[in-house]
Amino acid sequence: MARLLAVFSVFSIVAVAVLYYAAVDTLNTLSPQGCRMSWMWPSYVLQSRFDHSWTPLARRYSLWLYREGNLENNELHGSPVLFIPGNAGSSHQVRSIASSAANQYFSGLYQVSPEFANKGYTGLDFFAVEYNEDLSAFHGPTIDAQTTYAARAIDYVLSLYPPNTSIIVMGHSMGGIIATALLPHSNISAVITMSSPHTLPPVRFDRRIDHLYAEILRNLETEFTPILSLCGGATDLMIPSESCILPSTLRPNASVYRRTVFTSALEGCWTGVGHLAMVWCHQVRWRIARAALEIAAVRSREARATVLDRWLRDGHTLAPAHVPSEAIQLHSGEYDAVPPNQHLLVRDPVGTRSYLLPLPDPEEALISPKFVLYASKGSVPPVGPHKPLPFRATVYMCTQSDLVDCTPLAPGTLKLIPSPVPGAPFPVPDEGTDESEGVVLYEADVPLGPYSHIAVKVDDGDRRGWVFGGFVDGAPVVEDVGLASVLLSPVQIPVPNGVRTEVQLPRLPANALLVYRATPRYHPESSCSSDAPLLPLLTHTSHPSETHYHPLAPTFPRRILLHTHASGPYIASEHPAGHVLRVHSSGECWVTEIELSVDWWGSIGRWGARYWAAAACWAAGIVALVLWDVWGLVEGGAAVPDVNSSLEFFARRRLPWLVPLSYFISLLPLRVGLWLGNGGSPAFAPLATILLPIAFGLVCVMWWLLLVLLWPLRLILKRFARLREDGAPRRPMTTLLSMGLIFLVIFILVPWQVAFLGCWLIHFYTSAASLADLSVIQSQYPAGTEAVPLVALSANEPTDSPSSPGGPDDGERRLSAARLPLLQQETNAHLHWLLFMTWLLPLVAPVLAVWVRTLATAGFTTPFDGDHNFLYVAPFLVLVEALSGSDASRYVRVLFEKKGRVSPRWGLVALALTAFFLGPRTTYYVFEIASAAIGWAIVARMGLLYMGWRSLSRRS
Repeated sequence: MARLLAVFSVFSIVAVAVLYYAAVDTLNTLSPQGCRMSWMWPSYVLQSRFDHSWTPLARRYSLWLYREGNLENNELHGSPVLFIPGNAGSSHQVRSIASSAANQYFSGLYQVSPEFANKGYTGLDFFAVEYNEDLSAFHGPTIDAQTTYAARAIDYVLSLYPPNTSIIVMGHSMGGIIATALLPHSNISAVITMSSPHTLPPVRFDRRIDHLYAEILRNLETEFTPILSLCGGATDLMIPSESCILPSTLRPNASVYRRTVFTSALEGCWTGVGHLAMVWCHQVRWRIARAALEIAAVRSREARATVLDRWLRDGHTLAPAHVPSEAIQLHSGEYDAVPPNQHLLVRDPVGTRSYLLPLPDPEEALISPKFVLYASKGSVPPVGPHKPLPFRATVYMCTQSDLVDCTPLAPGTLKLIPSPVPGAPFPVPDEGTDESEGVVLYEADVPLGPYSHIAVKVDDGDRRGWVFGGFVDGAPVVEDVGLASVLLSPVQIPVPNGVRTEVQLPRLPANALLVYRATPRYHPESSCSSDAPLLPLLTHTSHPSETHYHPLAPTFPRRILLHTHASGPYIASEHPAGHVLRVHSSGECWVTEIELSVDWWGSIGRWGARYWAAAACWAAGIVALVLWDVWGLVEGGAAVPDVNSSLEFFARRRLPWLVPLSYFISLLPLRVGLWLGNGGSPAFAPLATILLPIAFGLVCVMWWLLLVLLWPLRLILKRFARLREDGAPRRPMTTLLSMGLIFLVIFILVPWQVAFLGCWLIHFYTSAASLADLSVIQSQYPAGTEAVPLVALSANEPTDSPSSPGGPDDGERRLSAARLPLLQQETNAHLHWLLFMTWLLPLVAPVLAVWVRTLATAGFTTPFDGDHNFLYVAPFLVLVEALSGSDASRYVRVLFEKKGRVSPRWGLVALALTAFFLGPRTTYYVFEIASAAIGWAIVARMGLLYMGWRSLSRRS
């Protein structure tokens, strides 16, 4: 292999390794996981009565009822829930959530917990479908079959309950897509999805998956069932979490509940959660279980939405319960007055006491004054930790005369934020947050009018916890920082000292491909000891559904990496730019500024997971362009070059102008489904100039791998096989009948993807045989014998002739010498087509995996619908069959000969354009256009010859 090709090969291998390790490293640096393991006593009851009389798919799938072994018997005792696993998932994944529901509802065997007894609650009966770990993400018909089975499972489950019973549906990963595909359904009360890719299929090799997604969007535009999507964030390496956000089209009006909650913002959780961990992470599973228990007890859609907002809160909306509405009067001696311009700090509150803070003096020039209050481990009704301390804090607006008359002050923000432990990583690995932890954040605009004071009333203090509050300027600090600024050098963002400071960066791109590093700088006289009530906490928000928390104190060991899923490749977003940074602090540890820069390692880790399909499609497009060049050379009268020469020609002549061209194409305002899916953003245009050489390097690596794989087979064929001789003239009718039989088998029995794999295997053998024949002929030349020069393909091919006067051996040697240049070109053509088909193979391999998996788990009797269109593979079957015979060189000649006004090689240009522009988002187009391009070449150049209407025995 030429040195240049070796350089590209090494470059691509190193680049892929860097992308992989950077992506894996995000688990520890970008969004570390802090989840407690869940434990259970699982028992599963097969629903044997849900058999083929309900659905033919009962022979393939099954339905199970979960029971917590130490708390429940096998009898139905509550409201039904259906759990749907995802790609390669199992019905056993229901156990964590179902176990939590049972342990919350029961305090002992058959004993209802006092929290639920006599309050209208019932237990939950968790049913789970078993799909035998089918690979649903790869295959549209598999998703259709699973949806049909789940719909019939719901019918069966509801038949076990009284009429008008509702069922809750939960889905993990692709199971969430199946759950939403079940809608509209009058008996589904709510849908909870976990790590489900709602806006972008994770694998896009099957156009029927895109059709399913489009159908779901159409149905849900007029559907009112509450849907909540839980997303794990950057910790989820199986799907890009920007695809987990419910699209805005699923919120036809404000009354329809459609909510996306990231676990990094989920109150009491505050951690990234891996794809598989989403179903067992304790901080998530018990909240899902609690929400399901309460949803089953209410009847209206509004009440169900309220339950979901209560137990799966991210703080972006106010709590559903109302704040206290009664007014109070404070008499002298019942309150403590806080001096002007000082903060309220109450450590270890005791009993009931009120605190009066005078409103800021107008001379302080607060543009939009806000009152901010923090309550550690207690509650500001109705928000608090799940297991709060007894004390409650309530905020009032007051007027002062002889008495202090106060009315409740409604908050603008009321949520629970984390309280990281100084010196420990956040979140704590394998542990995370306890149900009693957290600080309630209360923010309210200070209204103008007759009021003069803010009153904070603290009830039922027991000498634990603290309350801290004060006034801040509600007007944010707006910094005009763009990507160019942070790329060139770190940007210093000033942070005024205060109880709560907000910095807005409206021009900074908010994209999943970018990670920023934030480095805090401290005032030299600040004290960042653990004695401070609230050490600086950074809240990073870039999307209405996504918030991340980062401790800023120097005692925390991890780097602060800011990332987002507000937008990403191939997803239309309403939030392509803009970040909001809020610093919460009691003031002792003063962060004076935050240094912002691009974190390249974290950013690189985000690229590979989003552009692997683009790399594969662009590699297929590059091979198509290489073949286009070869075809043009041969049509011009040149010989078929070897693959090394073709690749080196591309590297020297095509790649130098394709790389800058890719940059300028990336600047075009294309729709997000085209090219690299960035809509012409200049920030991401350089990615194309990186991806293109990587894709070409992968082509070189694949060529090297093919040579390694061909080498042992070539040696075997060379040692044990005879040189192929020209056989008898082919019988077109026999060939056509054989091909028709193959088409019939594809149409009835096997998927066309299996037939393509067979094509590749046959052509792989043909290529090895050609290499073996070529090696045999080359070995017949004695040392010093002049080789026959390589000539262009022509119609005057040599044919068998009598032995020369020199004897049979000499005649055979001369015949072999005459065949050498033609066999060399035939071999080169075979290897070019082998490389081409090899890069198409990954586009059909996922469905092959589905087929093999289905046969292994469900047996040969299971129907496998949707993949029997033999037209997809027919051109490749004809091409491979024609090139595998003894007359292959003649087919090579007629395929590449110049004839007609428009050459079929332009079909390869159409394929390359499709691979580059459409392939990364709609990958299935690549194989479809490849099949059409090869079909055009077969019909235009080889059709007459293949049908027997053009003589194979034409001689000069």
